[in-house]
Amino acid sequence: MTITIWILITLLVASGAVIAIMRDWRFSLIAVLVNYIAQGLFIAQQQFVVPDLVIAGRQFSSLVFIKLITGIGVAIILGITALTFSREYGLEDLDEFSLAELRRAARVAQRASSQENRKFGDYIVPIWSTVLVGLASFFLPRVLPLAVEMYPDQVGLARAIDFMWYWQVFIGLISLVLATDILKIGLGLLLCLSGLDLLYTTLANRINILALGTLSLVTLLLALAIAYLSGLLYGRFKTLNLSETERLK
Repeated sequence: MTITIWILITLLVASGAVIAIMRDWRFSLIAVLVNYIAQGLFIAQQQFVVPDLVIAGRQFSSLVFIKLITGIGVAIILGITALTFSREYGLEDLDEFSLAELRRAARVAQRASSQENRKFGDYIVPIWSTVLVGLASFFLPRVLPLAVEMYPDQVGLARAIDFMWYWQVFIGLISLVLATDILKIGLGLLLCLSGLDLLYTTLANRINILALGTLSLVTLLLALAIAYLSGLLYGRFKTLNLSETERLK
């Protein structure tokens, strides 16, 4: 495998690890954008789909640009959602009871923030889960080598494909299990879909490119669904943190 492939694999691994471990949505959204860009560049380099565009003397498939646009679209949708539902209250529009509730929520958030800064142990489970996902993604291609059957003459490339899609699916599942807010759940689902999309793309020469474009459409619709559900949750509980909803019922 070339150095470029190793760099793209590193970007995929790093972005998935950030999504699984970090709690700040800003890092997570940057990571998911990096994930889509790295996957798009990998598809562009290997040309799994017959090229139909010529740019600067090089041939590309329109599918590559569809995936890049999809990644940017997902990041924008979830970024706007996070910014919208983490904005400050307009104090002049709140009545006395709302102000009292806001002060109570601020005290709870302050206590939670101080506790979070002290609890470095909270990251032990995500970190070790990520390590186990990495090991599983490394060894499973040797037990269930799905891509090797499609590329028997390129074993290194086939194992790289299997590693990347296993990694994205498993790290997405881990993110779902460890999620404490609805945005993290959405990112976990998107990672799972991204991994399956990569595996499906390796069969692109045998299927219609329209089917691959449909996967990108489904990805955008999923991002919109997460944004809509975030709005519903925030409108009801004034928070996207799922653990807070039980105390506010």
